[in-house]
Amino acid sequence: MKLLIIRHADPDYEKDSLTEKGWREAELLSNRMSAMDIKAFYVSPLGRARDTANVTLNKMNRTAEVLPWLREFHAPIYDETLVRERICWDLLPQDWTIVKEYYHKDLWYTAPVMKKGNVISEAQKVFEGIDSILERNGYIREGNFYRAMNPNRDTIVLFCHFGVECVILSHLLGISPVLLWHGFCASPSSVTTLVTEERRKGIAYFRMLSFGDTSHLYIAGEAPSFSARFCETFDSDERHD
Repeated sequence: MKLLIIRHADPDYEKDSLTEKGWREAELLSNRMSAMDIKAFYVSPLGRARDTANVTLNKMNRTAEVLPWLREFHAPIYDETLVRERICWDLLPQDWTIVKEYYHKDLWYTAPVMKKGNVISEAQKVFEGIDSILERNGYIREGNFYRAMNPNRDTIVLFCHFGVECVILSHLLGISPVLLWHGFCASPSSVTTLVTEERRKGIAYFRMLSFGDTSHLYIAGEAPSFSARFCETFDSDERHD
């Protein structure tokens, strides 16, 4: 079984839709997706993800199931340094790297700032959500692997957002999402591909074949959006926060 996790195209956050570049990205993505045999589509309820998905869905004459837990990961924490709320998946390196719990898959949510934000309850909704989808498609979680009740070579697609994508990957791969949030970068319209490996009958584990793939953009000469990143050097005019 293949699982494709797609981040929405270049966003217009004010309108919760796409920029002009985002619409071009969504069209190029649709060329890639429409050439594939896809069993099922699932999409976030937020506009930027649905707009991205609809370009592909309209081209393929398909529909997607809207899943509330696929919305961008929303578990605000309070930043005492800035004296304001902020998203838990955008912390400064000098702050998060000194917290040992963040490096542990079972302790990351026990850090005081995460506990105050009740982050684990939101993460649990995502864990349960992805497990429910996989169970519907033949794979039931058992400990840290999946029982292949109906092993298959089907492909399913999730159109969602970077923050929640990392929470999904943390559950499937047993990695702290804090490391994924801050150490990985999925550009808009990028595709992350995971595939099951069933090396012993009935026992499956997901292996990531690619993360944040934007080859559909490069093929068309369209550069990936910078909106997923921060400044490469402090003296640049690229975004710092």
